[in-house]
Amino acid sequence: MSVYLDNAATTAVCTEAAETALRIMTENYGNPSSTHTMGRNARAALDKARKQVASALGCGTDEVFFTSCGSEGDNWAILNGAESMKHRGRHVISSQLEHDAVRKCLYELERRGFEVTYLQPEADGSVSAESLKDALRPDTVLVSLMLVNNETGAVTDIAAMSRVLKAAKSQALLHCDAVQGFMKLPFTAKSLGADMITVSGHKIHAPKGIGALYIKSGVKIKPYIIGGAQEGKMRAGTEALPQIAAFGTACELAKKAMPEASARMAELRSRTTERLCSEMPETVIIGGGAPHILSLSLPGWRSEVLMNYLESKEVYVSRSSACKKGGRSHVLEAMGLAPEVIDGAIRVSFSRYTTAEDTDTFCRALKEAHDSLSHR
Repeated sequence: MSVYLDNAATTAVCTEAAETALRIMTENYGNPSSTHTMGRNARAALDKARKQVASALGCGTDEVFFTSCGSEGDNWAILNGAESMKHRGRHVISSQLEHDAVRKCLYELERRGFEVTYLQPEADGSVSAESLKDALRPDTVLVSLMLVNNETGAVTDIAAMSRVLKAAKSQALLHCDAVQGFMKLPFTAKSLGADMITVSGHKIHAPKGIGALYIKSGVKIKPYIIGGAQEGKMRAGTEALPQIAAFGTACELAKKAMPEASARMAELRSRTTERLCSEMPETVIIGGGAPHILSLSLPGWRSEVLMNYLESKEVYVSRSSACKKGGRSHVLEAMGLAPEVIDGAIRVSFSRYTTAEDTDTFCRALKEAHDSLSHR
C-alpha cells in the first residue's frame, strides 16, 4: 500500500468535494450568467461557494475573486498591484524565499523598471518585521511575503508586517501568498492585515485548477482578464463552476476540521522528527513552524537517491517545491545552509488524512535507505 507524503505539492480531492464537482458537471451545469432557471441555479451554486470561501478567509463575499490557481493569484496581485501603484513609486519589497510564482513576477517588475529589495531570511527560514522596517522607503508601493514557506514550513508573521506598514504610514499594498498556510494555520483576512491574499484549492483537498485572490474592499488594482462581467468585471470568462463549487465544499470542511487536523499533523511532525533524529543522529531538521511540513536532510546522501529508494517502497515525498525541477533550492541557499545539507534535503508533508502508520512506514523506509545506500 502506498504512502503519500507530498501534500505540500498537492492533496487528494476529498470525497465530498469530488461529489460536489460531479453534481455540478452532470446536473447543475448551467452558465451562471444565463437568466433562465438553469442559469439561476448555477448562479446560486456560485454564490454559495463564494460565501464558503469568504467564510474560510474571514472576509466579505465581495472581496473574493476566483482564479485558476495560486500562481495566477500571485501574478494578479503582484504585477497588477505594482502597475496600479506605479504613479506613487516603483519600489517593491519581497524576500529571497518566495515561490517562483512570486519571484518571476518580481523579475518581470524589474524588467519594467521597478526596483525590488529582497529581504534575507532569519536562521529558521522566516522573515523578520525588523528587516521590512529597515527596507521600507517613501516610494515603496508593494510588499509581497509568503505566510508559510512551501519548502521548509517556516512561518512569517504577516500581521507584524502589516503593523510595520501602518506605523510608518506607508502607502504600500501588502500581498501575502498564503497558499501553504490556508486552512493549516488559524488566520483571517483581518488578522493578517494584508490587502491581497492568495489561496489555492488543491492544497486543501479541492481539485486542481481553482484558487482565489482576496482583495480588500477599497483596494484598487487592475482587472486580470477583461471581457465579460464575471468576478465583478475583474476576471472575465465563464466561471469554472465545478471546481469553484468543490473548492467551496473543501473550504467548509477544512474550516471545521482545522483545529483538530492541525494539532494532529503537528503531533505527527514532532513524532516523526524525534524518531528520525533518534535512529539517524546526523539528521538535520530545517526550518519549521507550520504543522504539515517537515523539511529534513541527511548530509552526505543525495536527496534524489533517497527519493528514488523511497519511491521503490511506494513512499512518496519531494525534494523541494514541486514547481521547481533541477538545481539547488534557492530557499535553502538563501538560508545559508551548507551544500551537503541542501543536497541531502527532502520535504515530507502531511494532510488531515495522514496516519501514524504512514509516518512509521516512511521512517522505516528512510532508515533502510540510510543503511543500504552508499554514503557520498
